Amino acid sequence: CWTDFPNPNAILMRLVILDDYDLASEWAAKYIRNRIIQFKPSADRYFTLGLPTGSTPLGCYKKLTEYHKNGDLSFKYVKTFNMDEYVGLPRDHPESYHSYMWNNFFKHIDIEPQNTHILDGNALDLQVECAAFEQKITAAGGIELFVGGIGPDGHIAFNEPGSSLVSRTRVKTLAKDTIVANARFFGNDLSKVPTMTLTVGVGTVMDAREVMILITGAHKAFALYKAIEEGVNHMWTVSAFQQHPRTIFICDEDATLELRVKTVKYFKDVLTDLLSCRPDARSQSTGRADAQHEGLHGLNHPD
Repeated sequence: CWTDFPNPNAILMRLVILDDYDLASEWAAKYIRNRIIQFKPSADRYFTLGLPTGSTPLGCYKKLTEYHKNGDLSFKYVKTFNMDEYVGLPRDHPESYHSYMWNNFFKHIDIEPQNTHILDGNALDLQVECAAFEQKITAAGGIELFVGGIGPDGHIAFNEPGSSLVSRTRVKTLAKDTIVANARFFGNDLSKVPTMTLTVGVGTVMDAREVMILITGAHKAFALYKAIEEGVNHMWTVSAFQQHPRTIFICDEDATLELRVKTVKYFKDVLTDLLSCRPDARSQSTGRADAQHEGLHGLNHPD
């Protein structure tokens, strides 16, 4: 039944397919909103949320900001842990992930600065910084929901092809392809692109009680295929989440271009069946915007 879908104790993997990027972003944001509300966070029981950077989550952050400004959602009792940060880039640099999170999300909501955790790429001892980050996650009670995006080569955070699937937070040297891809953020000047990062490991994300992976655009279709239809492979680190007991892949139609027709049909049918369990379900088509919009309102949210 649909009401089982947001249950963090359920053991399942879901692929949720939405028409386009905007609907995928809204679906993800509503899911996060409802998970926080259902958790009922308080001063002695914080909701812990893992967060990504990049272009994919921007739409989700915009919707979450809207929910906050509308009075539907508070982040007062939420602690966040970001996936990664560049090494050697000043914190106030416009392309640092500290700047990204502040400008695109944190400054627009009511989260306390001391409850936001981002790796320090300028720490005197980077190994100590990574170990301390893992300890902070443990001290917070672990991650309740870790949200991530992927690159076209299937990497999550900066766990690039060949990374260990049990890796922890660590220093990582960027692959040439990643440096070239990131050059657009640095005036297309390769010499200005950082070559090292601090990143959570695949194992760090796997420890979360629930994982949500956002995958949009045709340029990531092959990565989604590798994540869903082929086996677990350290050359496609996102594939590790096939083995997580509670994973939701959220994608748009463009990202499904490399999937088999029967795979797409299966996951759309699953979502339709979940929707049809709701007594007030008004649509049976997961390919239509009304059904997609209704999906998150059915997650026991007091709308």
